[in-house]
Amino acid sequence: MIRITEIHKRFGTLEVLKGVSLDVAPREVVSIVGASGAGKTTLLQIIGTLSRPDSGRVEIDGQDVFRLNDRELSRFRNERIGFVFQFHHLLAEFTAFENVCIPGLIGRRPRAEVERRAAELLDLMGLSARRDHKPGQLSGGEQQRVAIARALINSPAVLLADEPSGNLDSHNRDEIHRLFFELRERLGQTIVVVTHDEHLAAMADRTITMSDGRILLP
Repeated sequence: MIRITEIHKRFGTLEVLKGVSLDVAPREVVSIVGASGAGKTTLLQIIGTLSRPDSGRVEIDGQDVFRLNDRELSRFRNERIGFVFQFHHLLAEFTAFENVCIPGLIGRRPRAEVERRAAELLDLMGLSARRDHKPGQLSGGEQQRVAIARALINSPAVLLADEPSGNLDSHNRDEIHRLFFELRERLGQTIVVVTHDEHLAAMADRTITMSDGRILLP
């Protein structure tokens, strides 16, 4: 599902990624761990096409993504990649339901189809009764579940998460961790998670450790 080959990335004089290669299989849950500054988030941003590498190749679901022009890449990102961040980035003026719908409407899918899918995902997240609440009326865990539903609205090929439970209490953290594996079982989702949480990392099918811009071999 994901194939990364010899990725290099430099910011000024600082080389952040130093020839990173990684394959992720369909339906696999992979955690990426390592000290701050190891290059984890930069790698995730490149996988998610939010940042271009200086050299190397990224294939997602058979597409060599950086051969696309900016417009094509934006469309691919909207349709094939879902993002979950530590901070939910929900739009405060919209309800949970409306927040989930937004990426589908941006992708110009039929409104009825988007709204039907949003309702299904909120039900999957256990949030049907909260669909008309705005983010400020939801708990942190509920907000994160809305953010996950939003990430899934376009049925992406991969779901990328950057410290998805880092801002939650222990109960909500455990609920979010279990949810990722439920998504894999119910939706066949491929998931890559950057985390400092040892419990979440240990639950993954495979844990990748990064240090100084490289992946450490087992």
